[in-house]
Amino acid sequence: MKLAPKDPAMRHRHTILRLVLALVVSSCASSPSTAPPTAPPPDGAPVDQPSAEVSVAPDGTVDAPADGTVDAPPDGTVDAPAAQPNFVLILAEATGWTSTSVVQDDSVPASRSGTVETPNLARVAAQGMRFSNFYAPSPRCMPTRASLLTGVSPAALHMTFIPEAMNDGDITGSVVPPTPLTTLPAATPTVASVLRGAGYATAHFGKWHAGNVDPAMYGFDRSDGATANRGPENVDHPNPAQAYSMTDRALAFVDAQVAARRPFYLQVSTYGGKDQVDALPETWAAASARLPGANPRAVAVAATQMDMDVNLGRLLARLDALGIAGNTYVIFTSDHGAQGPNSNPPLQEGKGTVWEGGIRVPLIVRGPGVRMGVAARMRASGVDLLPTIASLAGVRTPLPTNLEGASLVETLRDGTTAPRRVRDEFVVHFPHYDHDPLGPASTILVGEYKLTRFYETGSLRLFNLATDLGETTDLAARDPARVADMDRRLSDYLTAVQAQMPTRR
Repeated sequence: MKLAPKDPAMRHRHTILRLVLALVVSSCASSPSTAPPTAPPPDGAPVDQPSAEVSVAPDGTVDAPADGTVDAPPDGTVDAPAAQPNFVLILAEATGWTSTSVVQDDSVPASRSGTVETPNLARVAAQGMRFSNFYAPSPRCMPTRASLLTGVSPAALHMTFIPEAMNDGDITGSVVPPTPLTTLPAATPTVASVLRGAGYATAHFGKWHAGNVDPAMYGFDRSDGATANRGPENVDHPNPAQAYSMTDRALAFVDAQVAARRPFYLQVSTYGGKDQVDALPETWAAASARLPGANPRAVAVAATQMDMDVNLGRLLARLDALGIAGNTYVIFTSDHGAQGPNSNPPLQEGKGTVWEGGIRVPLIVRGPGVRMGVAARMRASGVDLLPTIASLAGVRTPLPTNLEGASLVETLRDGTTAPRRVRDEFVVHFPHYDHDPLGPASTILVGEYKLTRFYETGSLRLFNLATDLGETTDLAARDPARVADMDRRLSDYLTAVQAQMPTRR
């Protein structure tokens, strides 16, 4: 069932203006990490703030209050829920590893943005766990979204690209890319259908972009329909209106499930923005004042991320006000890195490439049983979310047999236990022309090493990410045995999942 979207931008602007004025004043007087207050719910009720003060440190993290919304015993974990837990998953658009003010890896001080402020996300990180080595299944929107829903890789789904970019090197490319699926087949098991079978209410609001079939066919009770980049109103710039209206719909859904005493799975998928019109004017003004001399795109990205964070704050506040924060998992991740070769420092490249800047993204989880304030260092990816959520929800029915992901539950408990996997390697298969001048590629990660195969030239590049996170030093000539082994494992994987391959012209 769809809920009709509304344009609440004007309705929220008087509130945002107050927040922006406070932010500008505090930004001029203190560090860039100063947090704006959270916006109130749309019904005009008082702001649902936690009762205790939350302080923002200079590194962008937040100190969780001793009497905050979750009970933290001395070992840093939170008690497991007595009833079925709720889930709120925020899937951000084009938010790279360093696109927020949260330090993703404590050993890499540069693993946060120097221009974007996300204090509400920092609060979630301080009260939960960060995954320093988390990967999107693809450097593009649709493949990642399909994988997050199903726990299956884009290579196995044959959903490796997006329909909006199907010109795909037809004129100048020396290889012919495969023709991928652009809609997830109906009746494919998803995290929503699995949880609905366990008694959960399910909803998806925001950018769907997993094809043109209504989300109801995949287990969602409520949604905005099969939306893509243009949103439910089919406009060039869905934000800022959708940033706020989809949160209104999410809040109404949460309220209804709490009233019905029914556990819920809520996915809120944001729309992107890189222009001034993608943010509220007041938010743009605040970002511009905080970043004097910055180019307009940097200001726009900071402003749209601020709008995203304000709306995350609204959701957190409602969980607090309803008394369900201690029994709700809040999960934040992204579909791929930010766009542009210099948009994800210290990582190489960005969206549309298999370099680290295109596929390494945040994963932050807060909730019952999650060890607080920890950065887990083992590798994980978007295909792990379905089995993790199903395990946390206590799903007893068998999961789909084609799952490629593993449950991260044990990792969430202590931050050190690696998930048990059938395969040690992680593969991103992107056999398409997009933003990488080197053309279609596949990459495999095994341990601390990463091998990338470029199909135009057949070249293989090897990097040690433990010592060369920026992928600047190709080790292939120095370690031919490792190159041969990893290349064989890459081929074995692609054959095993029957991946579609590019062919030579």
